[in-house]
Amino acid sequence: MQDLGWAEILIIALVFVLLFGAKKLPETARAVGRSLRIFKAEAGKLRDDEPAEPPPSGPTLEEQARRLEEQAARLRAGIREDGQAKP
Repeated sequence: MQDLGWAEILIIALVFVLLFGAKKLPETARAVGRSLRIFKAEAGKLRDDEPAEPPPSGPTLEEQARRLEEQAARLRAGIREDGQAKP
C-alpha cells in the first residue's frame, strides 16, 4: 500500500468537514483522541499484568474429591472419623 500523499490527506479532511461540519470537527477530534489514549492505557495495563499466582501447594482436586468420597462413605456406614462406630 502506498503512503498517503498530501492530496489524499486534503481530500480526507474535506470529507470529514462535510460529514461533521466545521463546528463539530474539533469536538470529534478531541473525543477520538481521548478514546485512543484510554485504549492505549488499557492495552498497556494488559501487557504489564503480572502472571497469575501459582496454585496452592495443597492437595489436588482429585485428592480432595477422594477424601470427600471416603468421608461420605464412612458417614453412610455410621463410622466416625476416629474409626469408632457411632452410638
